[in-house]
Parts: sequence; structure tokens; C-alpha cells
Amino acid sequence: MEMPTVKRDWTVADIHALPDDGMRYEVIDGELFVTPAPAFRHQEAVAKLYVILAEYLQHERVGHAFFAPADVVFSARRGVQPDVFVMPLVGGRRPEHFDDAKRLLLAAEILSPSTARADRVAKRTLYRDEKVPAYWIIDLDARAVERSTPDESRPEILVDQLDWLPDGASEPLVVDLPAYFRAVLDE
Repeated sequence: MEMPTVKRDWTVADIHALPDDGMRYEVIDGELFVTPAPAFRHQEAVAKLYVILAEYLQHERVGHAFFAPADVVFSARRGVQPDVFVMPLVGGRRPEHFDDAKRLLLAAEILSPSTARADRVAKRTLYRDEKVPAYWIIDLDARAVERSTPDESRPEILVDQLDWLPDGASEPLVVDLPAYFRAVLDE
């Protein structure tokens, strides 16, 4: 006779009660996702993307860029820590907490073997459900960006150029992807 499998329905409050052990804990629709501290290459990709976004947002004052670890809590059963994300300004100023803005303009994840399922399936569904206008998965091995929007069921694969025009911006951000990947990969 087999033992029944007990599936726990996790909440954001549950993950906040876990020990601070260097792991990243996220919950999506009650499922717990645990990932180890990222590798240096991953962190370099995060840093370079953050700088690109922060510089753009200094000129196009529509949002503010942040990077993990930082909690984005959509509901009691949906709390994530995107690698890089942009929240809209609140009263012309950067938000202090997710509850100040209650939405994202952009979420970006740097793909790694330990996060591929969460990034490509669970998080893509989450961001689509939450109407996040742009979700980018940056695949360093493929040197490509998978761009998703709430209106498209399949991601668009970009290898040459990544454009982003958030609501309220007058000029788009244009990222030269081969140059970005060369800088991240130190080539």
C-alpha cells in the first residue's frame, strides 16, 4: 500500500516564516519554488540589465528599476522575486513597497538550469495573469531573450535587438543584444 502524497498549499506568509538560509523562496499559486544563490555570471547579467534600465528610466520618468531580492506580492498565494523589475512611479516618486504601486511595468529573469521550469512556465503564466505588460527571460546560453506579453500565448524570441516602450514613455529603450551578451559573458 502506497503512502498518500501530501501537497501543501503555500502562502507568502509561510515563506516569510522560513529561515534566512541564502535560498530564494517564492510561491506561485500555492506551489513553493526554492532556488540557490545565483552564480556570478547570472549576477553579472542582472547588474548589466539593471544599469541599462535605470539609465533609461532617468530620462523616461515612468518607472523605477529594482533587482532581487525584493518581494513582489500579488496575493497571499503569489509572491515572487524577479531578478530585475520595473514598477511605475507613485506620485512622481519611486515606490517604497510593492503595495504602493500594486503592479509591474516589466519583469525579467535570467535563465538558469535550476529556474527554467519556474521562469518559463509558472512565472510566465503568473505575469500574464497579472497583466504585467512585458516579461523577459534572458537565456545566456542561447544568447536570446524570450519576450512575453499578456496578449500573446507564445513568447517572441529576440537575438538582435530588444525594444521596450512602457506606457507614458516618449522614446523606446533599444538594447543591442549581441553587445549585451558580449559584456555579460566577458568576450
